[in-house]
Amino acid sequence: MTAPRASRMSKEQLMSVLVAPHVTEKTSLAMQNHNQYTFRVRRDASKADIRRAVELMFEVKVVGVQVVNEPGKARRFGRVLGRTQDWKKAYVSLESGQTIDYEARAKT
Repeated sequence: MTAPRASRMSKEQLMSVLVAPHVTEKTSLAMQNHNQYTFRVRRDASKADIRRAVELMFEVKVVGVQVVNEPGKARRFGRVLGRTQDWKKAYVSLESGQTIDYEARAKT
């Protein structure tokens, strides 16, 4: 078995890994009950990249990262059939006692 590859992304590249927070009813419950936050991330991002990006941007300690590849949906644009883009979602678990405040980060 080979060792996992080390992420060699610079700080500037890590800043582009997280696309947006993904807030739904399900993710709000995960935040309250399990201290788990959800983000839309770049499709080429690895778990290590996501961990480093969250720790860099929010100055918190990440315990674990789970990643889900979400397939795009079929859509109609008038008579033309189309498809939305595939995207990747990351569930990030933080150490107990640590939180991320999205609103405070958006104002700075």
